[in-house]
Amino acid sequence: MDPMLLLAPMEGLLDFSLRDILTRAGGIDRCVSEFIRVTDQLLPERVFTRVMPELLNGGRTPAGVPVRAQLLGSDPACLADNAAVLAALGPAGIDLNFGCPAKTVNRHRGGAVLLDEPELLHDIVAAVRRAVPAGMPVSAKMRLGNVTDARMVECAQALAGGGAEELVVHGRTKLQGYKPPAYWQHIGRIREAVAVPVVANGEIWTVQDAQRCRAESGCTSLMLGRGMVADPGLAWAIRAPLLPPPGWGVVEPLLERYWHLIAGHVSPRHRSGRLKQWLNLLRQRFPQAEAAYQRVRTVNDCAGIEALMGFGPAAPVPLGQDGVALDAAVEVAG
Repeated sequence: MDPMLLLAPMEGLLDFSLRDILTRAGGIDRCVSEFIRVTDQLLPERVFTRVMPELLNGGRTPAGVPVRAQLLGSDPACLADNAAVLAALGPAGIDLNFGCPAKTVNRHRGGAVLLDEPELLHDIVAAVRRAVPAGMPVSAKMRLGNVTDARMVECAQALAGGGAEELVVHGRTKLQGYKPPAYWQHIGRIREAVAVPVVANGEIWTVQDAQRCRAESGCTSLMLGRGMVADPGLAWAIRAPLLPPPGWGVVEPLLERYWHLIAGHVSPRHRSGRLKQWLNLLRQRFPQAEAAYQRVRTVNDCAGIEALMGFGPAAPVPLGQDGVALDAAVEVAG
């Protein structure tokens, strides 16, 4: 497969609002939604569109970047039933989450704990693959393991054997969480053991990190998470490392658009926290973000944030079912 740069989901931060913003910055080929938790029932369509309103825009962000919808669960039959409903809504593909390290998710037998059960991984992917149209891509994201990486190759082979046509591998176990380093060389062992494309993920903050990850893993395609949030120009910089990287002039107008976008679905009392959360990551790369963060660090009211940041008043985006922002649909229609 040609080298691709994918945008990872980040629960509580990198949702559809920030997907909109970061794909406007450019350089991203495909996104994955935050996980949609499947337990023991068939979910109504509004649950899928609430997490992934891009379903109302042909499965793409307003910038035109395709988004795969991610499911998380452990019941093959229930996941398959929900995948069939989801596929009919037109995502760019179905992704299955076997990498989430969150304790709440893991306690309910979801995410990375399933990496102790390769047979179940195979059954889940196979059931989903059978349930969705042949032309609908099915992919999976995994870590190197739950507590250890002893079964990483076995897990990857189980996923590929079940019908996953692409694997994204985060180069750490659940136990290792997000603590550096990411073990890119282990991703390379997985890549050599399966016949499907493998995408490397984990600790890619800079162009140099991307280059080292590619060298150690042998993977040409990468998934960017926190690094892309901290530097929205990272994807373009990876694509053209000899050119000057996109600077604050690219990021600053995106901050105001993000503020206006979250006004459509984040309550006023939580809105400032979302902005500060992003600024906190941006200040790792941009001195201007550090200055902005310090200005608003103790401010929580929206009017105060707008005054200190120089934003115009937030005009809420039109809302759909359950308060889902329909920004994408509005732009396409208008």
